[in-house]
Amino acid sequence: MEFKDKQSIYLQIADYICEQILLGKWPPGERIPSIRDLAAMMEVNPNTVMRTYEFLQNKEIIFNKRGIGYSADENAAGKILVYRKERFLETELPDVFRTLYLLDISMEEFSSLYTKFIAETFPVTT
Repeated sequence: MEFKDKQSIYLQIADYICEQILLGKWPPGERIPSIRDLAAMMEVNPNTVMRTYEFLQNKEIIFNKRGIGYSADENAAGKILVYRKERFLETELPDVFRTLYLLDISMEEFSSLYTKFIAETFPVTT
């Protein structure tokens, strides 16, 4: 995984874990990789993964069962959406608004581009 400079590595790993859960690759109740395994996979210090797991435990996205390991919580997907939405609204959206303002992009133009993006990126299949 290539890490970005603007965000702590443990938060980037948390995003990765959340994506795996949302994509259904790590279903609720089933074990997720151990700290050592994920550290090796991500090529980071196990202490960084431990910090990530503690962070996600505090958000009640994952839990640790002694002797078994870490698993995704039954309600992890909903908690992830709440957490990521909060973070987006607090940290990323102000930058988007600033850029829109500086480039003189109207909300109508932005909305049109957003609608087009969604249609092209996530086409509805029936």
